[in-house]
Parts: sequence; structure tokens; C-alpha cells
Amino acid sequence: MRVSLILCFLISLLSVNAQTPYIQILGVAQDGGYPHIGCEKSCCATAWQKSELRQWVVSFALVDPVSLKWWLFEATPDIKEQLHYFNSITESRYNFLPSGIFVTHAHMGHYTGLMQLGREALGSKAVPVYALDKMSKFLESNGPWSQLVSLNNISIHRLISDQPLTLTSAVQVTAFIVPHRDEFSETAGFKIDTGDRKYLFIPDIDKWEKWSKCIVDEVALVDVALVDATFYTATELPNRSMAEVPHPLVVETIKQFEDKNDLKKRIYFIHFNHTNPLLWSDVEKKVLKEKGFNVAETGMIFR
Repeated sequence: MRVSLILCFLISLLSVNAQTPYIQILGVAQDGGYPHIGCEKSCCATAWQKSELRQWVVSFALVDPVSLKWWLFEATPDIKEQLHYFNSITESRYNFLPSGIFVTHAHMGHYTGLMQLGREALGSKAVPVYALDKMSKFLESNGPWSQLVSLNNISIHRLISDQPLTLTSAVQVTAFIVPHRDEFSETAGFKIDTGDRKYLFIPDIDKWEKWSKCIVDEVALVDVALVDATFYTATELPNRSMAEVPHPLVVETIKQFEDKNDLKKRIYFIHFNHTNPLLWSDVEKKVLKEKGFNVAETGMIFR
């Protein structure tokens, strides 16, 4: 009798879990992907030879199994592979195209995939694209993105910073602004609320100290934080000034949380430059995990 009750409980738990909104990682690399164009160094050499080691640019799917809707975060240069991958792993349960695409900013890894929706490729119809005001204006005013708008391949939906957007009864998304190299648009981060779990997504930011909010406090408010890990240390680009591409180094983020053991486990580093050993070194991943942190990996599910 007791065994039967336990089995019933487990079955009901799995059933509930299967209906819970979730996030699935579709890419973890920095804008240039992995391996990186022109790189023949040890960090990329093996990946050029072994296709299974290659990594797509940062993206994830937000999925609501009840409404059978899903949303894509970031339109990367790898979007066609990522859409195919999601369709395959979900066994075509959801529409091939998402119910909307959320874009953080106008750097190549985060919006250029939208061109695949144009008439030269998919020829989509009114796919909602969610972005803050400057990013929306950039898409509307600059080709070839403006053609996507005029031909109704995409439909721009303006987000207001810090104002929640309700997608379904179970899913809510809030955009907010972070400091980054904003040559063409502002840069957004996102908070996602699925009722029982809260997520934070900041793939790009200049430095935590430049942000008006405290990253430690923000991580304390969520269950999972996907944060910028472009570079591990300042020595990764010996022939280039790091001031040109400011990001919070992984070692700096570690220091921010060195005495916050309860928060470390919520952090999943993502957006790895090809030089970052967390992208290709199992040894470095192990060391980081022993410190209490996590590394985001393609296919990983947060439910």
C-alpha cells in the first residue's frame, strides 16, 4: 500500500512538472560562436576538426507546455540550427516558429538571425519581435531589418523598461536596461517569472559596478541567473585592449559572490568568448563548480 502511494505521488509530480513552464538553453557562445572566425589557436583548433565540439551563440527557449507556446530569446547567427534543434528535441510538439522573439541589443550575436525570416529565406508572417525603444527604432530604420518590417515578416512590439509583459497566465517577462557598448541601441536584460520560478538573463553588460542595481541583490531575487561570462580573466586578448570590449570578468563575478554560498548555486555563466576556458576546458569547469557556481550548457533545462 505504501509503495503504491509513493508511486502515485511520483507519477502526479511528474505530470505536474510536465505542465510547468521551463527554459531550455539553445546556445552558450559569444557573438562570434565557437570555433571563432580566423582563430587557429589551441582554444579553437580542435573544434575546427570536430564538429561535435562547436557551440552556437547565446540563446534559449522559454516554453509553456499548457498553452503550447514558446518564445525565443535572441535571434543569433545560428538561428536556423537552433530552431531546428528545438523542433527536433520537442518532437514537433510546438510551432516551428516561436510565439515571439525577445532581443537584448544590436550587437551581431543577438539580432542578426532575424534576416533568416526574410523573403530570401523563410518568408515568415508577422513574427512578434520584442525589444526596447531604441532597438525597435533601429530595426525599423535600418536595412535589411526595415524590409522585414515593411514586408510584415516581423512585427515590432515595443517593451517598456521595468514594466512586466504578461505572455500567458503562467509566464511574465520584464525587460530592464543595463550599461553596455550602446552604439546602435540600448541593451536589455530580462527577468522571467513562471509563477514558481524566477529567472534573470544578462548576457552582456560592461561591468557590474556600472549598473544602477546590485547584482548580488538581483540574484537573490531569482532561482536561476544566466549572466555574462564573456571573459574569464583580463589576459585572454593579449593583442587587443580589453577596454574596447568591457565585460565583467568571471573572476570579478566570483569575487562578488565569494561569501554568498547560498547564491552561488543560482548562477549559471553563459556567453563565453572562444578564449574563455569555460567553453572548452573540463578542468576549468570542474574548478568553477567546486567553487559553487555553474556553467550553462546547450540543451540544459530549467524547470
